[in-house]
Amino acid sequence: MSPAPHAPVLLWFKRDLRVSDHPALAVAGSYVLPVYIIEPEYWALPDTSARQWAFTAEALESLRADLAAMGQPLVIRMGDCVTELARLRKAHGITQMISHEETGNGWTFARDKRVAAWAAASSVHWQEIPQSCVVRRLRARDGWQGQRNAFMRQSPADPPPVLAPVAPDAPGLERLPDARALRLAADPCPHRQNGSRASAERALDSFLAVRGERYRVAMSSPLTAERSCSRLSPYLALGVVSVRQVEQARVAARTRHQAAQDWQAALNSFAKRLAWRDHFIQKLEDEPAIEHRCLHPAHEGLRPDMPDADLLRAWEMGETGVPFVDACMRYLRATGWLNFRMRAMLMSFASYHLWLDWRATGPVLARLFTDYEPGIHWSQVQMQSGTTGINTIRIYNPIKQSIDQDSDGKFIRRWVPEVAQVPAAHVHTPWTWAEGAASLQSRYPAPVVDVAKAGAAARDALWGLRKQAGFHDIAQAVAHKHASRARHTDRSSATATRAARRKAQHPDQLSLDL
Repeated sequence: MSPAPHAPVLLWFKRDLRVSDHPALAVAGSYVLPVYIIEPEYWALPDTSARQWAFTAEALESLRADLAAMGQPLVIRMGDCVTELARLRKAHGITQMISHEETGNGWTFARDKRVAAWAAASSVHWQEIPQSCVVRRLRARDGWQGQRNAFMRQSPADPPPVLAPVAPDAPGLERLPDARALRLAADPCPHRQNGSRASAERALDSFLAVRGERYRVAMSSPLTAERSCSRLSPYLALGVVSVRQVEQARVAARTRHQAAQDWQAALNSFAKRLAWRDHFIQKLEDEPAIEHRCLHPAHEGLRPDMPDADLLRAWEMGETGVPFVDACMRYLRATGWLNFRMRAMLMSFASYHLWLDWRATGPVLARLFTDYEPGIHWSQVQMQSGTTGINTIRIYNPIKQSIDQDSDGKFIRRWVPEVAQVPAAHVHTPWTWAEGAASLQSRYPAPVVDVAKAGAAARDALWGLRKQAGFHDIAQAVAHKHASRARHTDRSSATATRAARRKAQHPDQLSLDL
């Protein structure tokens, strides 16, 4: 091994907690100081939670072990990011820092701006490396899909075979703090997935070998999606595995299963959802305000700024009196995950039937998801609330969804045991069970809204807004900036814009079950 340079490169891990296919690690080389900073201010945000921290801590322990096996353990610090980076620079003479580009929430965006200002003032050269096909400072969406496909075909970034040990002034935290130390609220999630790298690899392998065969037909119902979906979303969100690794494993599985028609359909559907994942993250990269402002400004003020506290709590706790809605919310609270159609229904019910603003309900779901990915989350929250101006208004009827996805009420009876004894004919609408109405009221609430009337009122309000003068001109500009160009690269600009807008409105684009 050649002599180590005077100062190591500081490799700053964020949402990329792995060593395989880690472009920043590959560029940094073998003499690095790998660092992760636990930021209490981040964990105090309304879209973070104890369940997310528990998952992150498990991923960090895996990363620490993998780096230690390579020769240099992960240094974990806790505090303000700029303060801790400045201390490490002083202790080790750091002049170079490498990290991946991050498309996170507004807080991490502002944090990275502070880090950039500190690095420039401290003569530290900070290099940010793309870890996915999301393009920073993208000028136009035309050609983006081709760039993404080319990135996915590239060979994974190989890590250095060994890391030269760096003698730190202090090894960092020996034990990771628990949720209480980070002042996180109690957040029981008994069926949460484990965040380790080994768990991620097991999920990937089992999905591509066995579980994924019925993916295309089983993803819609919460009864079958739990097993048939890949369950990779939390690992992708935290970077425990890379999207490229998953996509290339999918391609290999497609070859292995080439004689099985069901597998081919399943893996093709999965490929679309991996691509749509990047598509939505690119939206937030292009327009960070999606987290805070309606994509189409005509929707500002449509719903009350101050949400009805009773309705919000009933929805959040799974006590709306609509069994399928409550079952899905309680399942999410217990597992940290929910299949996409049911996520869309929860958001639709909150936005349309309860008429709650997405800025009140979006953070609730964000902190319940262990797979919270800001780029996907805020785009989807707005889509399901009807505030993008370019997507079809889809008001999920929770009773129809209940009958379609849980016909015999098995899912409802498990997660809403208060209605376990309600006859099958009434389990989807227990308020229609006249014989047991009196006894049921003491155990389970009546619906907080009239589902049919509330849905109709919301539909009238949204479509009425779209008829206003100037609405479609703005919508066309939104579509031109954000809609997918996936199948329209050979068309004229005007035709491509119209086609992209139709693509954005297609219901299939709402299916992101990973």
